[in-house]
Amino acid sequence: MTQMQSDTKPRHASTVTPATLTPNAPHGSDNWRDFLPRPQEANAKCAPLIAREDAPTRWPDFLLRGETIPHTPNVAQMHRDNQARVRAELKRRDIAALVLYDPLNIRYVSGTRNMSVWTLHNAARYCFLAADGPCVMFDFHNCEHLSDNWDTVQEVRHARAWFYFEAGTQAPARAKTWAAEIADLLQTYGGGNKRIAFDHLDPLGCHALEALGAEIEEGQAVVESCRARKSADELAAIRRAVQVCEAGVAALQDAITPGATENQVWARLHEVNIANDGEWVETRLLAAGQRTNPWFQECSDYAIQPGDLVSLDTDLVGPYGYCVDMSRSFVCPGKPANDEQKQCHDLALEQIRHNLELLRPGVTAREISEQGFQLPEEFLPNRYSAVMHGVGMADEWPHIGYKEDAPQDGSVEEIVLEEGMTVCVESFAGKLGGTCGVKLEEQVLIGANGAIALTSYPYSRELLGPVWL
Repeated sequence: MTQMQSDTKPRHASTVTPATLTPNAPHGSDNWRDFLPRPQEANAKCAPLIAREDAPTRWPDFLLRGETIPHTPNVAQMHRDNQARVRAELKRRDIAALVLYDPLNIRYVSGTRNMSVWTLHNAARYCFLAADGPCVMFDFHNCEHLSDNWDTVQEVRHARAWFYFEAGTQAPARAKTWAAEIADLLQTYGGGNKRIAFDHLDPLGCHALEALGAEIEEGQAVVESCRARKSADELAAIRRAVQVCEAGVAALQDAITPGATENQVWARLHEVNIANDGEWVETRLLAAGQRTNPWFQECSDYAIQPGDLVSLDTDLVGPYGYCVDMSRSFVCPGKPANDEQKQCHDLALEQIRHNLELLRPGVTAREISEQGFQLPEEFLPNRYSAVMHGVGMADEWPHIGYKEDAPQDGSVEEIVLEEGMTVCVESFAGKLGGTCGVKLEEQVLIGANGAIALTSYPYSRELLGPVWL
């Protein structure tokens, strides 16, 4: 095991320079340093974003390594494969076509993107995918060129928008015009099958299509069932996103200094992500001091104090549109970690370790819930919202909850985990009424023999109890 350095060493420069991020780590590397930025030898001002010597703590004891996963995806082939997978699922469910509004789903099947965050709340872009027929992209005003060079898109049309911002009181009439065009495509390519699925559809559109004889089906289940298992190219995209995310966490960790605000620290993660062609960060989950307990207090202008615990959850959508959802907790320099902080960190890490060991192909969500780590009574009320969950282009199906949160009506989905799925294993450890809370989370691939690490950012040595050193 690599000797860890003390946190009292000089802190390196926190300036984020995109050139310091290596495009691809060596294939087969088992060293976390290979997935983080390096200094530019020719420029003394370009310090590495991370220069720590502390290796991941005891990973070999409970987590296999992902040494066979490459880091450069064939992007065009990745989206061809994704589209083929969705078409096969449509045929399996006897659905003639699928209309997608969610920009994550659109990118999954086509590779194209356009104002993703804006179109999350403005239905100005969508695509029609026939089970046996073309992928027709309906894009925003004068954006037809965005599908150039994508062989996943066979036709581009101007989107017909009927959301209130654009259509106002004319929304019902415009929804009917929109429905007529969709119904025509369904008739042309559906072979008489009237079943068409949507990932999102507001009532006006639903009623207008049904009036034309269409049978509306649930589309999010179609796509997420396909997104659950990852291809080799998707895994490569995820590993690249992990590189960027962990570089961002390193920059963020360096910004944790007395007097810095939570917002200032959190901004570093965004900066590194955007500088390296990442997309966005989905939440504002960074808190310091007593604001770490209870969890889900969004980052603020609170000025971090010496000895404060700083906990974070990345929820980062990075390069290629793939998500990295990892969590870490650190201590602000100036005062040593206290006993409550260390207790919470040891408990969270033990929960992660225990639940990782449950992962294997064939294990059920029910088994994980029932056999998962049991939090002590004083920590249980503040438990996280999930034991683990799927991850890909965002947090995804399946969601595996605590046994204490099982629906009272018994409506528990029977989920079997499979090789090739990627999941995030979660923990929040904070006593009810306590002064701090630790958030830890690892993103892993389910391999043939167990969990394979996708994230590997080192834990704070100052918070580790003797059992982990």
